[in-house]
Amino acid sequence: QVQLVESGGGSVQAGGSLRLSCAVFGYIYGSYCMGWFRQAPGKEREGVAAIDSEGTTSYIRSVKGRFTISQDNDENTLHLTIGSLKPEDTAMYYCAAVRDKTNCGWGDFNTWGRGTRVTVSS
Repeated sequence: QVQLVESGGGSVQAGGSLRLSCAVFGYIYGSYCMGWFRQAPGKEREGVAAIDSEGTTSYIRSVKGRFTISQDNDENTLHLTIGSLKPEDTAMYYCAAVRDKTNCGWGDFNTWGRGTRVTVSS
């Protein structure tokens, strides 16, 4: 069974940056997708960025050019580098995964971490 543990959240001022990390415990092999989701107060959870085992990445429009998803296979870690932060980026950020798939849709993810909080002040 795979477990995901996020870290790296914090409080930053608008314009700042953070690097979120997701440690993967267990082994994801073959085809898979990993992604970052976020849930702002009073809003539904939304997918933000994803990467699959072929290295294909996808982002929602509001974060393109500011967020970068990457994976370190040696460290078994997924990262999300977030820059030019805006107050509307304030949310709980979750790492997620699904095995045996590529080119995943946001609804395909079935394994979740507990989240790391990002707060952006203006």
